[in-house]
Amino acid sequence: MSDTVNYYASPADIPSGTLVDLFLDAVGRLGGRAAYDVTGEGARALTYDRVRDVARRGAAALARSGLKRGDRAAILSENRPEWALADWSCLCAGVIDVPIYDTLTAHQVAYILEDSGAALVFVSDAEQLEKVREAADGLAKAIEVVVFDAAAAGDGAVAWDDFLARGDDAALDDFLAEAKRAGPGDVATMIYTSGTTGKPKGVMLTHNNLSSNIRATERLIEVGPDDVSISFLPLSHVLQRMVDYMFFRSGCTVTHGAIDTVAADMKRLRPTVLVSVPRLYEKVYQKVLDAGGVKGRLVAWAAGVGRRCALHGEAGTAPSFLLKLQYKVADSLVFAKIRLAVGGRLRFFVSGGAALAPEINRFFLGAGVTILEGYGLSETSPVTNVNTIEHFRIGTVGRPVPGTEIRIADDGEILIRGPQVMKGYYGRDELTREVISDDGWFSTGDIGELSGDGYLRITDRKKDLIKTSGGKYVAPQLIENLLKRNPYVDQVVVVGEGRKFCSVLVVPAFERLEAWAQEAGVGAAGAKALLADPRCRALLKEEFFAEFRDLARFETPKKIGLIAEPFTVGNGTLTPTQKVRRTAVTAKYAELIESFYRPESVERTMFAA
Repeated sequence: MSDTVNYYASPADIPSGTLVDLFLDAVGRLGGRAAYDVTGEGARALTYDRVRDVARRGAAALARSGLKRGDRAAILSENRPEWALADWSCLCAGVIDVPIYDTLTAHQVAYILEDSGAALVFVSDAEQLEKVREAADGLAKAIEVVVFDAAAAGDGAVAWDDFLARGDDAALDDFLAEAKRAGPGDVATMIYTSGTTGKPKGVMLTHNNLSSNIRATERLIEVGPDDVSISFLPLSHVLQRMVDYMFFRSGCTVTHGAIDTVAADMKRLRPTVLVSVPRLYEKVYQKVLDAGGVKGRLVAWAAGVGRRCALHGEAGTAPSFLLKLQYKVADSLVFAKIRLAVGGRLRFFVSGGAALAPEINRFFLGAGVTILEGYGLSETSPVTNVNTIEHFRIGTVGRPVPGTEIRIADDGEILIRGPQVMKGYYGRDELTREVISDDGWFSTGDIGELSGDGYLRITDRKKDLIKTSGGKYVAPQLIENLLKRNPYVDQVVVVGEGRKFCSVLVVPAFERLEAWAQEAGVGAAGAKALLADPRCRALLKEEFFAEFRDLARFETPKKIGLIAEPFTVGNGTLTPTQKVRRTAVTAKYAELIESFYRPESVERTMFAA
């Protein structure tokens, strides 16, 4: 380990296994209990017995559609019970499923379907069905389509219930025998994630990758049959999916939802545990602090009291009598209402997918709401670290989960080794070798620090890949190259790390812009005058946003900052080899960038005077 500056291992005897093992064990133990509550009111709950029956029929239907063990089937859908049921069907049939974000464009869907070689795709509704039909036009081979919403079926698309009917007569013993053929090293799923080139990579996760991660995480995060949760992060992302597997195994009842409705759903469903990305906590935090007048002053005072109490807790010291008294008042007037807003019986949140601001975590802790921040990647199934109720340190992502080793290389990069590390990138052996060493260490691309007692703190990104506060990865080079092809663009830099959306800084091609201005009768001349003219800004807005039409929603920049001064070696924004110094650019235009994300900011194009 001479090439490391720090090392920590979390030993554990995690048995090798499969997701099928966990599935059959759970349905055997919990048969009559509710696994998925369709309405959140128990009226249409799917019991474990019912889930097993659907998986039996679904697995047989896959086989009768010609899919064999090792073949691929895609799932293009928002979160709903059928997503999970299709997933279990694939796992028990030995079919590798390929989740696809429902927000992707038809062009992006086509790439994943083609690259994965999917023979069948499950879609949720008419909108996703139309997307697949458009994508299928360019595929090398025909693909069968199964649609969850029966009303959208027809014209070559099979309704979900009709698909399941193909397996009605499948014998339970035959289903169990086939399901148990799954091996720990078999690939269970391929999750596509974009790299810095913008070309998606298929992350191959085995049964044991996910099974071991579930077994390790459940030793730290206590969940049981009395718990209730909402599955609202996209199941196409490995975090919610792994968590849902863990909830299924524990007996925790899950209702499927969406991030747009989660605030109302929390009040209605009153979850006891919930997993989210930082954006949810940011929204709640901002909404609380947005109060004005006397109420605003009261909230600000209460937040200060809670913060001081939280700091005492972190330091292991006791608050003064006066602070305790103040906290009781703050809790009665402010904090109790926050807890009611998240359902009133939440035991804890878990945060992952992106960095959570320590001050926001501290605010919630002061309000009596615990957020356990963790860390991981698609390539690590995903959890490598997580804070727990017993071992909790704000500003860190906790200690490694059992069975995981962490090293910090000389350049600060976080390296991970453990049973959760992926098998590799599908069809990309060379790229796999770049990130996984011969002795099994995975290079995360993140920079971090490791305390002597194993707490990991993420400090930076090694590469330029941007992760929004919603947990989505955005490849800046892809967006920059899209804009560079526009004649009105000279230089461009994408920003947005840790923000709720990405934005773009653009130095326009001023000669071209000035020529247009003269033809259009705009009297402005010179870079600053041109950018100050509303007609020029309107033109650039139309030109630039048109370039984003093929991007997925989460990739699409929401704001554009127009800059009059070019990036040069002289002003420190370019290296001698003409590469943009991203850190220097973001520091130089920090005020402009900050203005993109202020609540009152509505203009889509701004300029630095």
